[in-house]
Amino acid sequence: MSTPDSATGAAVDEPEPPARAEPTSLGTQAARQLATTTKTEPQMQAISSRWLLRMLPWVDVKGGTYRVNRRLQLKVGRGRVEFEQNGADDIRVIPRTLTELPALRGYSDLEVLKEVATRFHVREVRAGQVLVEAGQPVTEAFLVVHGRFTRFTEGKYGEEEIVGVVTDGAQLGDEAIGQPDPLWLSSVRAETAATVLVLPWSVVTEFTGRVPSLAAHLEAYARRQSLPMNRKGEADVPVQAGHVGEPTIGGGYVDYELSPREYELSLTQTVLRVHTRVADLYNHPMDQTEQQLRLTIEEIRERQEWELVNNREFGLLHNADHGQRISTFTGPPTPDDMDELLAMRRKTKLFLAHPKAIAAFFRQCNRRGLVPGTASVEGHEIPAWRGVPIFPCNKIPVSGQHTSSIIALRTGEGDQGAVGLYQTGIPEEYQPGLNVRFMGIGANSIISYLVTAYYSMAILVPDAVGILENAQIGRTAE
Repeated sequence: MSTPDSATGAAVDEPEPPARAEPTSLGTQAARQLATTTKTEPQMQAISSRWLLRMLPWVDVKGGTYRVNRRLQLKVGRGRVEFEQNGADDIRVIPRTLTELPALRGYSDLEVLKEVATRFHVREVRAGQVLVEAGQPVTEAFLVVHGRFTRFTEGKYGEEEIVGVVTDGAQLGDEAIGQPDPLWLSSVRAETAATVLVLPWSVVTEFTGRVPSLAAHLEAYARRQSLPMNRKGEADVPVQAGHVGEPTIGGGYVDYELSPREYELSLTQTVLRVHTRVADLYNHPMDQTEQQLRLTIEEIRERQEWELVNNREFGLLHNADHGQRISTFTGPPTPDDMDELLAMRRKTKLFLAHPKAIAAFFRQCNRRGLVPGTASVEGHEIPAWRGVPIFPCNKIPVSGQHTSSIIALRTGEGDQGAVGLYQTGIPEEYQPGLNVRFMGIGANSIISYLVTAYYSMAILVPDAVGILENAQIGRTAE
């Protein structure tokens, strides 16, 4: 073959391309047609370790309802109020949430609550400002809209002693209800710029003077708080110790709550659909229906753990007693914060934390030169603090401010802890508490299966669960 030379225009012969070599053996593409590939089962990225489901003791609830009987509680626990904001200066407390205050718990006159809510006014507090001082008369009550406050007193040797941290939704001053001359027991200082709602104590006196139902409610609350109670706020039983001779020994009885809480089993459901052609023709070497069902159950179990953490009716984050919630002292979770959380209950079995919160805690340990230990659990080496394993749980949310929570749990009925609830022996049970029910074949040749998991969770006594809140998980500059 020849082509003209670009310079002279003369024809130049080009070399012939080499002849294509014929294959001398069977190629891999053709060989695959006769070979059986080595394959895996279908994989799923969303499967997590689900340590909460694995570590909870599960109670078989045959009647579908689990009742938690408790000793009569005289001391009313604190809740958290909520706010609505329409601008920097237009902040209002939501009236119905005022019943989260111990003194107003159970008060049902919404019109009075609405009127009380209108009497709060907004006050901005600068960082470092002392809001109240110990020993001074209580002249105002406060609701914390936003910010972090430190409660402190003077120690035995004149040093400042921190006794608590107060954050969003908490209140100050309501403990003065029923006291003739209420005094602040500790000083309160703003650690950050903050916003509070303030109610003058004179307004409380005014309302009790002209609203008989409110006066009667607060009087009953004060009377209940004056009854003998143990350190946990339960109705006391008179006992006598260390006596000699034959004194008359006082007697009594252990009273119970008349309206104990009952937990009904919740559920997670889905309908699994499989075409008959797939189920009939593509079942070797793996059963297609079985694989579809396996991955569906994995998704249901993931949602089940999410509900046990986040469900408003029975989830840990929403049902932990507010007296068992503490905030981090400086922002990130420190060893001191974990120690305080651990000290709030006996026999803590485990911590649950988002992986990023665990990393933030380890960074604080690194700064102090501390090395957390480990605990062996089911053949796994789990990081631990003071011998209590810290399990990762990605179902604990991370807020928009890059904060999360760490949960401490005591578990088991015998230890009056937290327990998981389910029912076994249900019709067409596939796993404990989970059944798969055949729903038939539709006109479009689709086989349908109803997959259902029944479960719930109960906290037997308030101190079974504690939460370290507002834990910053972001990395800070050195």
